Amino acid sequence: MKYFVAIAFVLIIGSLASAFISMMRSKSANPKMVRAFALRVGFSIFLFLTILVLAKLGYIKPTGIR
Repeated sequence: MKYFVAIAFVLIIGSLASAFISMMRSKSANPKMVRAFALRVGFSIFLFLTILVLAKLGYIKPTGIR
């Protein structure tokens, strides 16, 4: 499970970096940049929902603040 979350975070950061590079190269909103931002939002929502479902099913146990 730790690896899944780590890979998802890497994908989110990679998508954000791709959109940033695309934005810096062209001053207008091109389709590549919009697609990269859309993927980032999609990955983030998917990761959030997955963590919620896995916590509800008992696969992830919250430990709280220590």
